[in-house]
Amino acid sequence: MGGTNQSMVSEFLLLGLSRQPQQHQQLLFLLFLIMYLVTVLGNLLIILAIGTDSHLHTPMYFFLSNLSFVDVCFSSTSVPKVLAIHILRNQAISFSGCFTQLYFLCAFAVMDNFLLAVMAYDRFVAICHPLHYATKMTHQLCALLVVGSWVLSSLNALLHTLLMARLSFCADNIIPHFFCDATPILKLSCSDTHLNELMLLTEGAVIMVTPFVCILISYIHITSAVLRVSSTSGRWKAFSTCSSHLAVVCLFYGTIISLYFNPSSSHSAGSDMAAAMMYTVVTPMLNPFIYSLRNRDMKRALRKVFAYRKIICSIERFTSTSWSYRS
Repeated sequence: MGGTNQSMVSEFLLLGLSRQPQQHQQLLFLLFLIMYLVTVLGNLLIILAIGTDSHLHTPMYFFLSNLSFVDVCFSSTSVPKVLAIHILRNQAISFSGCFTQLYFLCAFAVMDNFLLAVMAYDRFVAICHPLHYATKMTHQLCALLVVGSWVLSSLNALLHTLLMARLSFCADNIIPHFFCDATPILKLSCSDTHLNELMLLTEGAVIMVTPFVCILISYIHITSAVLRVSSTSGRWKAFSTCSSHLAVVCLFYGTIISLYFNPSSSHSAGSDMAAAMMYTVVTPMLNPFIYSLRNRDMKRALRKVFAYRKIICSIERFTSTSWSYRS
């Protein structure tokens, strides 16, 4: 059956929250809902603040706005389905819907990965080659890095999705997860999955590990350059500009490594779901707080956004009052 495209399974069942006791399900549903709303609102505010403040039209904030957009898409690929399953009490997801979700999750996860590496390179150039920063980090290069990341992410996701779609699924269609992840789907297949596993361990690992190595190399050079700074205040300022990015890197890669690069014997459905929730829901939610709370430029831009919103509301209230007085 390994060479056939036919499948006896027309849909999968996402167990998700249903594996938990009823009272835990309600709590987890509320938790997912709150985190999703905070993720969308927080990241959209970051994009709005960067877009409306001309002082933030720099490479670092250009990459940050792209990261915020990807994080919104990343969470929106899985969380709304979790909420819909809980509300509608229908755990089914169609065969095509499952692989569509797999494609976008893979694409956005890899895009996150590439953007973190690009942001590390940006910090490397800014700290290690400050005099050449403007000539090195041109608008053309920034656009090329982002577009290239999107192309590679999309092609990588397409490769793994097409390899998954060629498999056959004969009987068991229960996915003990809250989204269609590659590992649990492979366990359900009655086809030969050696090619899929080989591609995940080789091409997939290269795609994820290469940016991580680039981040490490960038921060080794950054640390070396900062330690050569004579003044303590200068060192602190240089490290503080990188601390937010490092926090996001640790959160993202820590959960990825624990989920996909640990021996399968150490995995359990509960621990896998917790790790997956960290990098698909929690990390995108925390990114706006990490980047805005420790960044004076972002705080200033966000204050401008809220001040502008207050002015608009005041004008609307004044207008409505004037019209009601006239009438």
